[in-house]
Amino acid sequence: MNSKNNFRLENDALGNIMVPSDAYYGPQTQRAVENFPISGLKLPRSFIKAQGIIKASAATANMELGLLSPDIGKAVIAASEEVIEGKWDNQFVVDVYQAGAGTSQNMNANEVIAYRAQKIAGGSLDIHSNDHVNMSQSTNDTFPSALNIAAVETITEGLLPALARFQQELQKKADQFMPVLKAGRTHLHDGVPMRLGQEFSGFAETIGAVIKQIESNLNDLHQIGLGGNAVGTQINLDPKYPSKAILEVCKRTNAPFRQPVNIFSFMQNMNEPIRCMLTLKELAIHLIKITSDLRLLSSGPRTGLAEILLPPIQPGSTIMPGKVNPAILEMTHMVCCQIIGYEAAVSTAGKASQLEINVMMPLIAHTFLHSIELLTNTTETLVTKCITGIQANTSTCQKWMEESLSLVTGLSPILGYDAASQLGIKADSESKTLKEVLQEKDLLTEEILKAIDPKGMV
Repeated sequence: MNSKNNFRLENDALGNIMVPSDAYYGPQTQRAVENFPISGLKLPRSFIKAQGIIKASAATANMELGLLSPDIGKAVIAASEEVIEGKWDNQFVVDVYQAGAGTSQNMNANEVIAYRAQKIAGGSLDIHSNDHVNMSQSTNDTFPSALNIAAVETITEGLLPALARFQQELQKKADQFMPVLKAGRTHLHDGVPMRLGQEFSGFAETIGAVIKQIESNLNDLHQIGLGGNAVGTQINLDPKYPSKAILEVCKRTNAPFRQPVNIFSFMQNMNEPIRCMLTLKELAIHLIKITSDLRLLSSGPRTGLAEILLPPIQPGSTIMPGKVNPAILEMTHMVCCQIIGYEAAVSTAGKASQLEINVMMPLIAHTFLHSIELLTNTTETLVTKCITGIQANTSTCQKWMEESLSLVTGLSPILGYDAASQLGIKADSESKTLKEVLQEKDLLTEEILKAIDPKGMV
């Protein structure tokens, strides 16, 4: 201790270093804190929880194999379970931008668990962060495994349920709005009539397809390479350890984790996060499209399309009284821009895989897991604050539909494409409706009226 009792003296392979006296971490974590004062960002709760799951599972497997004494093993497991519960999150202090591959993050977990395990054992045991907590492990196999475990949990418990509800609410709106006829639009110009419900059904199916793709990604993420150790050769490892450790992970997560098809491929690359991040980027692109459409359809309310009404959630201007903006849709678009940028970061970091490992794993972990969290929260907010409250403005839908010049499309089979085109051009140039032009030309027969009736076109 120093004279003020604020620090304690510890040492590692590089020598002595002062560690805060109330810290549960040790010298290697302290060096990382001092070496990387970069962003203040830390890896999320889901990743720390996954680290605790791995440490507890490793201790269980090592005890079963007779490699770790029961007294030390039980203390390590108890401390790891406290980490799983989130009791010591404030002791995980390493910046996201740290030493390559996440060695500092792994040692942060090892040191916290070792320190806490000694406390649990009443100080009677000498529990070492590397020899005991990190037994049968390496950063190189545990870090990507922790990332996959964290991703599976956050996708399964957060993102997929949020997307499922989003799809369901869109489908409810599709069913609700199916009787509403409106003008379709292509190139942002008049198109043939359609049902408002058909438009929303397209949104719902788009999200459904993304859900299926994420579920496929989950299957890949269930691969974890525990036992690969430094480069995949299982050095210093009991051959029974990988299956025992992964089985324990399965018990603790209630998820079907399994060994990779090829451990060397698993450790050389970040295949699973890269693939899933591409799907999240696709989701972001679709969300931008859907929310942009909803902004257009709700634009106005007096000078835009105004075919749907959004629930008002807050004042929209500091100068224009009574103005209400599509705030939730704008927020969603912002988040999706961030996700697209995040995917570029993950792809770029994925290129950093060299020989046996990828040293950019901390960046990939932070970016990937934050993307899942952002999309989960955004989707839940989009549904509760916007989608469920959308209403159809049926009178405006009818107005635009009846004024649409694309109704002339119904005349092509009767009059031919060229003659129908001339009628549409004349109506446009003279600012008349199609019916008015047809009446002037004495063409408003029963057959023609039926051909331009929107109900017969949808």
